Amino acid sequence: MFSNPDERTICAMLRAVRTIAIVGLSPTPARPSHRIARALKEKGYRIIPVRPLVDEVLGEKARAGLADIDEPVDLVNVFRAASQLRPIVDDCLRLGLSRLWIQDGIINEEEAIRARDAGMQVVMDRCILRDLNTLCA
Repeated sequence: MFSNPDERTICAMLRAVRTIAIVGLSPTPARPSHRIARALKEKGYRIIPVRPLVDEVLGEKARAGLADIDEPVDLVNVFRAASQLRPIVDDCLRLGLSRLWIQDGIINEEEAIRARDAGMQVVMDRCILRDLNTLCA
């Protein structure tokens, strides 16, 4: 059974992170992924949009996939359906990425456990911005 890290660990993780790859970052300002990414950027995080068929989001060059990122990534934040997590976890593990945040409302225990058991720090079904604003304020 999967359980999230405790709040102290989540806050420490968010303080350590500087660069966040956001899988499924929408170019549409009204979408939650866009609003959250914009707020993270305003708080000083470097964001890297991961979305095929888009050139840029929030002034940042978009990448088609995680393998297309040519700089270190501290955290992968996912805004994709739970059924689409397997290839994302596969990419994270293949690329040796250490942290995975699966956004609020997205639940895939099997993939969260697989990522955690492979050594990744995993948070699932929590909002990164809400936690940043409440746990780490």
